[in-house]
Amino acid sequence: MQIERLSKTFSQAAGPVLDDVSLTIRPGDIHGIIGRSGAGKSTLVRCINLLERPSAGRVIVSGRDITALRGRALRQARRGIGMIFQHFNVLSAYTVAGNVALPFKVAGLPRAEIARRVPPLLELVGLADKADAYPSELSGGQKQRVGIARALALDPSVLLCDEATSALDPETTDQILALLRDINRKLGLTIVLITHEMEVLRDIAGRVAVLDHGRVVKEGTTFDVLAFPKSAVARSFLAGLVAHELPPQVEHQLLPEPVADSDPVLRIVFTGHAAHDPIVAELVSRFQIRPNILHGRIDYVGDRPLGVLTLVASGVGGRLPAVLSHLCSLELSVEVIGHAVRSVAARRHGAAV
Repeated sequence: MQIERLSKTFSQAAGPVLDDVSLTIRPGDIHGIIGRSGAGKSTLVRCINLLERPSAGRVIVSGRDITALRGRALRQARRGIGMIFQHFNVLSAYTVAGNVALPFKVAGLPRAEIARRVPPLLELVGLADKADAYPSELSGGQKQRVGIARALALDPSVLLCDEATSALDPETTDQILALLRDINRKLGLTIVLITHEMEVLRDIAGRVAVLDHGRVVKEGTTFDVLAFPKSAVARSFLAGLVAHELPPQVEHQLLPEPVADSDPVLRIVFTGHAAHDPIVAELVSRFQIRPNILHGRIDYVGDRPLGVLTLVASGVGGRLPAVLSHLCSLELSVEVIGHAVRSVAARRHGAAV
């Protein structure tokens, strides 16, 4: 699926909600789109399936420009794009089987064909024993499973998920994400996940785009977006998952330039095997620095370790270029993010606070 220079403006006074958005979503991928409330996520997903017609740009699904379609041709094309929602959108007057059967009825399938096709969908989403139950008898996770089964009814090539886990507790969220991962694997279905929760995407999405004020500010593999966020928006999203951002109380004490009696503050990103290597101990023995660790964390993205460590390189003096060169030689990402002034007590020992 290709999204090419997509823009959407509801009001000239308010400006664009989507501003020149371009993305390539490869067949069979799980692609995440993350952004704050008001970033344009829901408008983007509604433009993808033409529930909202974009002001400019194209959406190409399975090689077909659906933004050029109207009427019956557009309705036919939409059958190839399933969608699930935050609040489930199940109909209370219908049973589970009845809700899943609705797309077939709208498509005009015979009753016997509908009766044949509903049970396998319920089996796929783990609701084979709930066919005759009504939504009032279901949990939130079960209602979302009904929504997933219904979205898959017409064999779409793309499944759009608009904040599909936001109304669920963490355990149920994990179960729904596991179900989506299983469906992606079994059916080869392309899944686009729209969310404001990076933890939803961390273990399931192969690629992520960060949306801010209607523009894509970062796009790449989930691991790279987590490991190397370039914008303040991207870093703020990752604060709860990866220790890129210092606590405000610490960050406010850093100076942008070195002064007398200050030491550089390094942010080191550990990836792969280096996440488990004794890098700090090596810096102490090789360069005689006295590290003061300010902030750090090791996590996993899929099955790959990712660590971020922020430390004051006390006593490094003129050896800083050699330290940075050494860390880069280990294929670590390192940057000087500021400078810390030593306290009076620390100066006696050559350390910074």
